Amino acid sequence: MLAIKIWNYFRGYVIIRVEGLTLEKFLNLATNKDIYLWDIERIEYTVIEAKVSIKGFKSLRKIVRKVGCRAYIVEKRGFPFLLEKLRKRKMLGFGFIIFIGLIFFLTSFIWNIEISGNEKIKDEEIINFLEEMDVGKGRFKHKVDLDKLRSNILGNFQRLSFASVEFKGTKLLIEVKEQDLPPKEIDKDTPCNIVAKKKGVIEKVIAKNGKRIVSEGEVVKKGQILITGVIEDELLENNILVHSEGEALARTRYSHKKEELIEKTIKEETGNIYTIKEIKFGKKVIKLSKTDIPFKEYIEEVDEEPFIEKFGDDFPVKVVTHKYIEVEKKKIKHNVDSLKKSTQVLAIQEINKKLRKDAKIISKDVKYLEEENKLITEVIIEVIEDIGEKQIIYNKED
Repeated sequence: MLAIKIWNYFRGYVIIRVEGLTLEKFLNLATNKDIYLWDIERIEYTVIEAKVSIKGFKSLRKIVRKVGCRAYIVEKRGFPFLLEKLRKRKMLGFGFIIFIGLIFFLTSFIWNIEISGNEKIKDEEIINFLEEMDVGKGRFKHKVDLDKLRSNILGNFQRLSFASVEFKGTKLLIEVKEQDLPPKEIDKDTPCNIVAKKKGVIEKVIAKNGKRIVSEGEVVKKGQILITGVIEDELLENNILVHSEGEALARTRYSHKKEELIEKTIKEETGNIYTIKEIKFGKKVIKLSKTDIPFKEYIEEVDEEPFIEKFGDDFPVKVVTHKYIEVEKKKIKHNVDSLKKSTQVLAIQEINKKLRKDAKIISKDVKYLEEENKLITEVIIEVIEDIGEKQIIYNKED
C-alpha cells in the first residue's frame, strides 16, 4: 500500500470529489476496471472524496457518465504538479533549491558545543583545550576525529575518569566524569586549632585534644579560636603544638524575610490566542504572517524549533512561533491571615535550606509588618549547632 502511494506521488495524483445517488455503483465499476482509488472518505450521503492517479482519473470519465454522477478535481498533488509550478516560477524554484542546498551545507558544521558532568573543571578550560585542538564552532564535522578527541581530553585533564564525545545534529556533545576525590582533611599529625566558622553564643565546648579557651555564654565571632592546639608548658622551652579535636556547640540564629503585596493585579487568560510564525537565520528574520496583534493586553510565548528537527536545537535556521494570549487585568485582595501563613511557610523553607542536619531548633519567632500595601514576614529561628572547624597552625618560619 505504501509503495503504491509513493509510486503515485512520483507519477502524480489528484484528490477528486464525486457527487450522486449511485456512488456504490461508481466504486464497483471503478474496481472492475482496475482503477485504484485510495483514502476514500464519505463527506455526505451523496458525496465522497478519494485519491486517484492522473491516468486513473482520465479512465473514470466513462464510468461517471455511465452511472450519472458528477466528478471534479479538488486538489492536484505529486511530483509532476510540483515540477510544473517550479517551471512557471523559475526564480522561486531556483531559490528553493539553493535554500535546501544551503541548509544541508550548514548541517555539516559544528554550531554549538555542550559539556556536561564537569564540576571542578570549568567549561572554559575544556573549550580552550578544544580550540587548541582546532575544534570549535564553524568547524566541519567530518574533520573531527571523535575517538582521537576523546583520548586527548582524557590525557589532558588528569582529574577525569571518563569522557564521551559525539555529534547530535550540529551540536558536539561532550560528557565527562571527574574522579571522586575524598574531601580534604587535615592530617592527624598536623597541628591545628578549632575556630568558629560563624558567630554564636557558646553553649558547651568539649576539647578531646587541645585546650578550650572560651567559656559558656561567651559570644564568639567568625574565625575566633575555640580550642587551641598550642599548649604552653613552663617546664619546656618551646610550646607544644597538637592536633586539636573536639566539639563547640553554640546558639546561632537564622532569619529570612518574605514580602508579598496584599492587593495586586493579576492577568487572567480569556482563551483568545493569536499566532505569528517566522523563519530566522542568524539575525535575519522572514515573517510568514501578519504582525498586527489584535489584543490590547496579552502574554507572549516564544517557541523556537530547528527548521529540520533531526539536526537538533542548534541548527542555525529556526522556525519561530510567537503565541499571543489575550488577558484581562483584575485586582485581587488577599486575606491577610492567609497571607501570613503562606509567607511564614515560605520563609521557613528558605531557612531549612541553610540548616545543618545536626542542628537542634530551640526557638522560633515570627514578626509581621504591614507597610502600605505590603506584608513583610520575618522568621527568626535559633538553633544549637557545632560551629567549630579545623585550622592549621603554621610555624612562623613557614
